[in-house]
Amino acid sequence: MTRTVAIDLTVNGERITASVPSRLNLVDFLRNDLGLTGSHVGCEHGVCGACTLTVDGVAVRGCLMLAAQANGCTVTTVEGLSDQGLSTALQAAFTKRNALQCGFCTPGMLASALAYVNAGGTDDRDAIRAHISGNYCRCTGYQAVVEAICDTIKEART
Repeated sequence: MTRTVAIDLTVNGERITASVPSRLNLVDFLRNDLGLTGSHVGCEHGVCGACTLTVDGVAVRGCLMLAAQANGCTVTTVEGLSDQGLSTALQAAFTKRNALQCGFCTPGMLASALAYVNAGGTDDRDAIRAHISGNYCRCTGYQAVVEAICDTIKEART
């Protein structure tokens, strides 16, 4: 018998109340129960970063966090990033620099990049590479992603 837990959280600005299995991870809850399929499930071990989203403004691995742990929290998925300050500029820079490619890593990469930018990250390419190193991308070689993040930071200064 699977134990369920009642949760109450805010997802992309919308209050959600649900009863979830106690061992259901957050990204599966978002994808399967709420239909928010932007966050991807890659490795299911927190290594690839495809499931990265924000919980109370902090970038987390959605595959490692249980839905029950998000009780009382504010969760933002890639679908809700447009309401997050510099996210529009960051998304435009990703498009301009062709940093999207296949798109599988993009939601997690955007969430990680936005966390870096919003935390006051600099346009130091080595620092950016270190920050996004937990997000695997097989298509871009990271250069376009790094340049897009740099562009966003430089544009925000002007």
